This record gives sequence, C-alpha cells and structure tokens, in this order.
Amino acid sequence: MPRPGASAAPSHATPDHGHRADESGSRLIVGPNIKLRGVEIDDCDTLVVEGRVEATMVSRAIQIAENGSFRGTADIEVAEIRGLFEGELTARSRLVIHATGRITGKVRYGKLLVQEGGEISGDVGTVAERAAGPKPA
Repeated sequence: MPRPGASAAPSHATPDHGHRADESGSRLIVGPNIKLRGVEIDDCDTLVVEGRVEATMVSRAIQIAENGSFRGTADIEVAEIRGLFEGELTARSRLVIHATGRITGKVRYGKLLVQEGGEISGDVGTVAERAAGPKPA
C-alpha cells in the first residue's frame, strides 16, 4: 500500500535515469578523515576526494571537495577543484577551479574556468602548449 502523498511511480524516473547514465562508471570516493597514500589509481572513471590523497592517477574525472586535497600526478579529462591540488595536473578537456579551490604545480588544461576566489599558480598552460613542446631558439 503506498504511503499517503506518495505516487507509485515518480514522474521523473525516466529523465533521471538518463541523466545518471553519465555517472554509471566506476567511482572511488575517499571520504572525510581518510588518507590514501602511495598508490596508482587506474581504470577509475571518477575519483571523489573528500579526504587526503597522495597518488598517481589516470582517469576520466576528479572532483576535489572543499575539505579535500590531492598531492601527486593526475592525467584526466575533467577536473573540478573545490579543495587543494598540489603537483602535476593535466585536464585534457576541462579544468574548473571553484571559489574555494587552489592549485599549485604544473598544470595543463584544454579549457579553463576559474571562479572568483579560485587560485592557480605554478607552471600553467594549455594542453596544446605541452604537445607543441619547447620552441627552437
């Protein structure tokens, strides 16, 4: 028997399912108060960092939460940074630095969006610059 006010089938079930198809891949969540060190992360579609990670990763996406931090090397398609990233970051498609996000180190990106308050410092350039390599003298 359905609860009062609840319908048997939510009217948004089909559109929601279609929207979640993008998130159906493998996902690793490093929760708050968790420290993950000295690892290589491969074959992970999305890494969500709410704690601290020191690693090397090749993935589709990384999401660093406001209190999360990542130190190491990441080669990914899309990065969303709300916390701290230190090291070498290549975001081949898109890099988004939110107002609370900070990145330091060597950074390469396809497209860049920095919200007011977001910070990026170090050796910063596009993926195309990395592919072109050093210019002859």
